[in-house]
Order: sequence, then structure tokens, then C-alpha cells
Amino acid sequence: MSARITITSVGKRYQSRQGEVVALTDVNLVVEPGEFMCVIGPSGCGKSTLLRMVAGISDYDEGAIKLTSVDGQARPHTAMVFQEYALFPWRTVLDNVAFGLEMRGIDRQTRRALAQDYLSRVGLASFAAAYPHQLSGGMKQRVAIARALANDPAILLMDEPLAALDAQTRYLMQEELLRIWETDRKTVVYITHSLEEAVMLGDRVALMTARPGRIKRIYPIDLLRPRTLALRTTTRFNQLVQTIWEDLVEEVNTARRQEWGDDRT
Repeated sequence: MSARITITSVGKRYQSRQGEVVALTDVNLVVEPGEFMCVIGPSGCGKSTLLRMVAGISDYDEGAIKLTSVDGQARPHTAMVFQEYALFPWRTVLDNVAFGLEMRGIDRQTRRALAQDYLSRVGLASFAAAYPHQLSGGMKQRVAIARALANDPAILLMDEPLAALDAQTRYLMQEELLRIWETDRKTVVYITHSLEEAVMLGDRVALMTARPGRIKRIYPIDLLRPRTLALRTTTRFNQLVQTIWEDLVEEVNTARRQEWGDDRT
């Protein structure tokens, strides 16, 4: 089951040593049920802050965020995948995946069966009895994704989940993530610094401005699915990357000036 996300005129402020900082202002975004929405922007623009607000683990100061189940039920269940794998080192891979189910009171036999199923989906069924320290970075992230999916969330929130991986592993994980997503078509909001990754994964790409962050523009990604890494060599893929980059580079330069305290244009 998927869900719709509606973000309306959201703003966020916080206090620093220099005084009040406006982190986000007038953020408006609608993510449709089953959509894979990628969000990019310069460092410090509030991408991760916005994602935590959608998850309900951070507050906002103005506006509204509404999550709606397609069946009209109460607030849909969400799951979050972080850049850091956040696995419990003392638990086996299987028990890590089953953790959320355990917290929800699912009986042991059922949760272990579900965890095993999702480990199979991410290609790690044979590592169920292993511990996190025995896995590579890419394998750990697949465990984290399996753990999130095992809870059957309507909305999957992903905060730069592949950023810590080497380039080769990252490319392979992008393709793996697409394969997994194609199975259930969960509603996904995916934060990334990589423009190429956003174009590869997303149905649409939302570009945020430098602080205070807001949605500058949304780009439909008209690449056919299912997608493979071969798309990176196509003319259309590179056209999309270049088009978005021309807008993104303005915001990157603005963010640099903010960081350096330099008002030169």
C-alpha cells in the first residue's frame, strides 16, 4: 500500500550563536502514491531536515505536512533508511531485519519468516546468521533496506542511503534498489547529493535552493522503466543531468558564498 505526501508552506527556524537562522521557508511539494521522488540541493539547504519532518521526528514552525493513505486510513506507516547503516552489532542479520516487527509485537515465527523473505529479496538469504561486522558496506545497506521494507511501510524515506559506498558498489546498489522498488512500488522520498543518482532513480527530481531551502523547480524524468545502468550512456539521460545541473550550480554557488561569508556575485 502506498500513500500521498502533501507539504504545504512549511518553514523551519532554529537558533544559532549568531541568532535566528531560517532553515526552510515556504516549502511546497506533493508526492503521489507509488512515486519515487528524489530531492537534491546544495549542502545545508535543509533536505535532511525536511525528510525528518515528513517522518515525524522533527518539528516545523509553520505550514503543514499531511500523509494520506490511499485507502483513507489513519496516518500511513513510514520507515526511514539513513546513510549510516544503524544496524545492531550484537544481533544477527536476520534479527536486525526482524527488529521493527518485534517492536510491533509480531510473534517470533511470523517475524522471522518475514525477515527471511525480505533478506531473499535483497539477495542476502544465505547471510541470515551472519553479524554486521562480517558484511561489506553494500551488504549492510541492503540489510537496512530489508529491515525498512519488512515493516511494510506505505512510505519509504531514504536519506542519502548510498553516499558512504564506493562508486562501483553504489552503481550496483542503485540498480538493486530499483529492482526492489519495482516489486511493491512504495511511495519513496529519496535525498541525495548525486544528480546522476537522482535522474537514475526518480520519477521526478525536486531541486531545493540554498538556505533558506525551498523547492526551486521539479523535473519530470521521462526515462522508461524498468531502468538499468545502461541508461547512463544514453543521450536523454545526459540531457536531463545537464538541464538540472544548470539550475543546481546556481544554488551550489550561493551556498558556498553563505558558508564563506562572501557576498560577491
